[in-house]
Amino acid sequence: MGINLENISKQLERVRPPVASAATLPPLCYTEEAWAKKEYERIFAHAWISIGRRERWKSPGDFICVELAGTPLIITQDEDSHLHALANTCSHRGMKLKSGSGNCRQLVCPFHAWTYALDGKLISAPRMEHCTLSGSEFVNHDFDLTTVRVEESSGFVFLCLDAEQQSLEDWLADFGELHAPWKLKDLVTTRVSEFDVRCNWKSFIEVFNEYYHLPYVHPNSLSGLYQEPDAADIVMGEYTTQFGITEGTAALLEESQTHALPSIPTLRGREREGTRYTWIYPNLTFAACSDSLWMYHVFPSAVNRCHVVQTVCFPSSSVSLPDFEVRAQRYYDRIDEAIAEDLPFLELQQEGLASPLAKQGRFSTLEPSVGNFACWYANQMR
Repeated sequence: MGINLENISKQLERVRPPVASAATLPPLCYTEEAWAKKEYERIFAHAWISIGRRERWKSPGDFICVELAGTPLIITQDEDSHLHALANTCSHRGMKLKSGSGNCRQLVCPFHAWTYALDGKLISAPRMEHCTLSGSEFVNHDFDLTTVRVEESSGFVFLCLDAEQQSLEDWLADFGELHAPWKLKDLVTTRVSEFDVRCNWKSFIEVFNEYYHLPYVHPNSLSGLYQEPDAADIVMGEYTTQFGITEGTAALLEESQTHALPSIPTLRGREREGTRYTWIYPNLTFAACSDSLWMYHVFPSAVNRCHVVQTVCFPSSSVSLPDFEVRAQRYYDRIDEAIAEDLPFLELQQEGLASPLAKQGRFSTLEPSVGNFACWYANQMR
């Protein structure tokens, strides 16, 4: 018997603000392939999707390939340091132009050598000079690569496939003002790691944004660091955020607190004593700590798998310290240990969500950001 997507949509009617009375997302939102396709159409084809830190493009010709809502794209940096998001498919007969990341002077199709500039303009098409189409001459400009909107904010790069979507500035609204003390744009990336997880993309980001699981999943490594958090902030943009005081820095294990790096110089007051956990919908989440920034860009691979890009940043004043590499390794160890503790639970949760007996639950007071996302998601998908 097939899944009735209309039934899922009806269940989403129970996912409405306020979070205290909202139901959790229907389990089939995490396990049903047809629903995952609908997510692509309703969310990933229209939202501003973060794809990484701006620092990933350092030199003219640097490129990174991504796939967004089933659309292969190349993001290039030109000679003037401008980014371009281009269709990763040749305008001739659809050949994929590039894979992975690297540096190039031009984009050359490996199939028939059609050649494009870094901004997507077609500059060479061998043996097409005599081609006619309905009596018209072949004009290179007619076959430039299709471009996609690409914008930057606070050191992050975002793409949007929807030409009618609001600007990134409007999408983020008061995000920049609220996070201004951390000077996110100025932080320096020191580590990027990629891995795949056997769970739905939403589940991975959810666990990063709630305090509820800490004493049960991280009893000996992290739980003792966290005090009762503030309520989730009331914000204007397409994101959720929550601040909490910690005993030391949340970016180190309890046993490593004596090795903490200096605080981010621009932080004042309570901001130097805790961590702000933020989720920019739909796929970027990060922890803005007193001394560092660590984040996850999460991309759906299948309904029960996701690809994760982990990035760690520090202020330049810390990176320049002579013993930075040794001290930073303790930060990486903390992140690795936390992930190693989270992953088995996420995979078991995925199995549980797939049960025909799984049902909608309710949100704890320690899960307000997860609830905020659920209400946003339900509104997009209804």
